[in-house]
This record gives sequence, structure tokens and C-alpha cells, in this order.
Amino acid sequence: MKVRKMNFVDHHGRTTAYRHVQPDAAGPTVLYVHGSGGTHEIWAAQCSPRGPVHPAVAIDLSGHGASDDIETSLGPATMAAYAEDVVAVARATGASVLVGNSLGGAVVQTIALDGDLDPAGLVLVGTGAKLAVSEELRDYLDTDFDRAVAFLHGPDMFLHDAAAEKVEGSKAGLRQTGQAVTRRDFLSCHTFDVRDRLEEIDVPTLALVGDHDRLTPVAYHEYFAEHIPDCELAVIDGAAHLVMIERAGAFNDRLGSFVHDL
Repeated sequence: MKVRKMNFVDHHGRTTAYRHVQPDAAGPTVLYVHGSGGTHEIWAAQCSPRGPVHPAVAIDLSGHGASDDIETSLGPATMAAYAEDVVAVARATGASVLVGNSLGGAVVQTIALDGDLDPAGLVLVGTGAKLAVSEELRDYLDTDFDRAVAFLHGPDMFLHDAAAEKVEGSKAGLRQTGQAVTRRDFLSCHTFDVRDRLEEIDVPTLALVGDHDRLTPVAYHEYFAEHIPDCELAVIDGAAHLVMIERAGAFNDRLGSFVHDL
């Protein structure tokens, strides 16, 4: 894994790490939020000098990467703490567009609905208004983390047809985060459900998904488009859950267009 220069912000008695890239900074600052068991590294193709939008920021949520951990109960308390992380980094960097994958998408929705921040736009990537986790995966997360990692890299789960190095990199990222935090992430997702509140989201939104995503299928994103007042749907061919890794070029083009239109 590449070592990247990180920035830090102190808030709520803890320190949160983030990467900040600003070449030719002319547009709104975009803040990327990773999913369960991830770190800012999943956004390597977006939060880089060659990324689609600048300035760009990618966060490590509490307990991930270089950020301090938290002690919270599973579910809403953990989601609220992760939202605090994102709001603190957004304020430190002036970020106005929030991009969230999976768990990160739930965090972004939480901020849009209840957070003390008024984003200019949202991008919901491989996520849902409800994020139930299968009993099989929950059992593996409790009892056999290696099987959980393998399960998440089964056919059309995290990845569809990615190169071997991307698969191994994704597995290594989960192992680096570890069982306890990854379990907390997924079980907190399992309690998340804002389906009856989507009409309260009053900012331009892009729902973006890989066409092979079995974890958060296209139907989840069609639901966003049907229930968020100003929401576009974009389906990218040849990708599963981690579309930003697997089809980075197509992802970046679509994201860049959305932010430019804002």
C-alpha cells in the first residue's frame, strides 16, 4: 500500500485523518467517504492529482486507517460518530460535495438528513436507503473473519471482473482494518433505514452503481431516483460494488460531469 501524506483534524476528543489534493483547484471541494472496512485508499483514482474534481478530500473514518478509534454501540450511535468525522473534515477543508460508498453512503445520507452541514450535492455510490446485511455474512463477521473477507470477494460482490492485484488489494485493506471495526461497520449498516425520509433530501443527488453489484443492487439506486426530489441515476457497465476501483475512468467521467453541472 502506498504511503500518502495525510492531514488531521481534532474534534469530539479524537483525531480524524484525511488526504487533501488541490492541483489546479477551481471547483467545489469534493469529500469522499469509504465503505465498511475501507480507508481513504479506495478513492486512489479519485483523490489524486489525476482525479476528476479538485480540490478533493478522502477521509479515514474513526477506527480506520490513520484515524483514532471510537467506543460506540452498534447502529445509530456509530453512524452518528462517523457523521461527526465527515462534518469535521468538511469544515476543515471547505468541502461542499459529499461522495459516499456503501457505509459511506449511509453516513452521507445521515448528514444530509440530520447533520449540521448543508452540502451542495451528494453522490451515493453502491449504497442504499436501507442496508440490510445477510445473516450469512453477519455470522462470518462474528466467527470467521477470513470467510467474511472471502465472501465479500465472491462473484459480483465487491468486484465483478477486476485484475488479481485489485482483488488482493481489496482483501488486504479489510484485513488491515480488522475484524472488530469491519464487523461494527456492517452491523451498523444492518440497522440503517431512512426509506421514509428520502424526500427530505433537498440537494442535487447522483445515485451511481455498477451494473453487477449484488450487495447494493441497481434497484436500490432506482429507489433513490424515485424518492429523492432531485436525483439522477447512473449505472456503469462492467462493475460491482467497488465501481470507483473497477471502472475508475467511467466513474470519474460521470462524477466529474455531475459536479460540473452543480
